[in-house]
Amino acid sequence: MSRTTPASLLSIAILLTACVTINVYFPAAAAEKAADRIIEDVWKQSAPKPAESAPAPQSSLGGRAALAVLDFLVPPAQAQQPNIDISSPEVQRVKAALEARFPGLKPHLDSGAVGLTGDGYVSLRDPSAVPLAQRNAVKGLVADENSDRKALYHEIAVANGQPQWEGQIQSVFAQRWVAKAAAGWWYQDASGWKQK
Repeated sequence: MSRTTPASLLSIAILLTACVTINVYFPAAAAEKAADRIIEDVWKQSAPKPAESAPAPQSSLGGRAALAVLDFLVPPAQAQQPNIDISSPEVQRVKAALEARFPGLKPHLDSGAVGLTGDGYVSLRDPSAVPLAQRNAVKGLVADENSDRKALYHEIAVANGQPQWEGQIQSVFAQRWVAKAAAGWWYQDASGWKQK
């Protein structure tokens, strides 16, 4: 009979634990909802009211009894809904800075001088649309806005314990900023600048 050495047992244990991986999937739908809430707050937009749904049809007594028996025998799965936490103090601080800056940025978005870039930031799209005396101030607004947007994407990822999600969060926000943009604002996509 062969004897197993402690070293071989340790090797087997290491191999078994190395096979365990935990995949944390990025909850894109939850990220879109979180982005929409933040954008609506920053831009002071009201969310559309959900349409009222028709009442569900009543099931028969026999059907309800069968479902109750089935639920007793096989409890229904309670899947945890993925959520993106945007309530951390750091996220709220950055959001407040974006909200405070927006009244100064909005006229430049409205005029087309500033546009939404395809990567979730803003850019001075048409410097000639800003009087020369104000151009440096607008460049400062754009720089501050971009700095806070970068911080927002980072802080949301950190608040959710997933710093590797920062790029995905930025990508979701890039899409949602454009989707929520007012008519007449400029945005950038792969083919260049377009007016909404």
